[in-house]
Amino acid sequence: MFKNNDEKDFHMIYIASCGEGINAYHLIQSILVQFPNNAISVVKVPHIRSENHVDDLIEKVMDTESMVVHTIVNSKLRQYITRKGIDAGIVTIDLMGPVISKIEAFLNKKPLEKPGLYRKIHQVNLTQVSAIEFALAQDDGVNPENLPNAEIILVGLSRAGKTPLSMYMSVLGWKVANVPFVPNIPMPDILGKIDRRRIIALDINPEQLYAHRKMRHESLGITEVTAYALKNDIIEEIKTARKYFISKGYSMIEVSNKPIETSSEEIIEIITRRFRIQAHKH
Repeated sequence: MFKNNDEKDFHMIYIASCGEGINAYHLIQSILVQFPNNAISVVKVPHIRSENHVDDLIEKVMDTESMVVHTIVNSKLRQYITRKGIDAGIVTIDLMGPVISKIEAFLNKKPLEKPGLYRKIHQVNLTQVSAIEFALAQDDGVNPENLPNAEIILVGLSRAGKTPLSMYMSVLGWKVANVPFVPNIPMPDILGKIDRRRIIALDINPEQLYAHRKMRHESLGITEVTAYALKNDIIEEIKTARKYFISKGYSMIEVSNKPIETSSEEIIEIITRRFRIQAHKH
């Protein structure tokens, strides 16, 4: 079927899949870069789930400079497309069958052979995506007008761990905003209009905060010692922050030397207990 010469003939590779064919498409594209200056077009043919679908594809491919690469989980349909390809003189490549056979023998267990399972199991959680986008948009006090839409608001000193904690909880599906507390700089007025039960203050010990800020300076190549990373100034900052949090009635949790998962669980437990909402969104 293929011409054995160096001419730039136009070829087609059809990706036949019982799903969307996305993974096979990218695999073929990654292989084709090893053949520069080719004139090959790759086309996905999704949802091949019956012999009639195969027949339609073979009829379309016949008499063209084409080959068929397929990822079909049903063994009978894989055999059918291979047989039809041979009968029509069309090159077919089975990407799924050999791997399934090897794993089947390794596990001594039959596969389900149900198309679309991976996509169904790994379907993107839209609530989770929305929460991540929200956390990113409200990071470090940005867009304070959106704070009333947050399920959880974290407040704390710079480098106390607000951002990573916000991001972690957003992956679990929580809409989290964080606001930095900076001594002598007013907090957003809108915080006073929000249910303080949703506001969690992060408390951290001076040694841990000093270590975090020192590391931050080093990562930025800053050699000059500033008040930001002076131990005595850090101690005063923490005292000022604690007084402010107590005066506002914010709940404080200790985050020093704690895994982010532990701090997250503690905050989520507080919020779910207060508002009696689902504890595990993700």
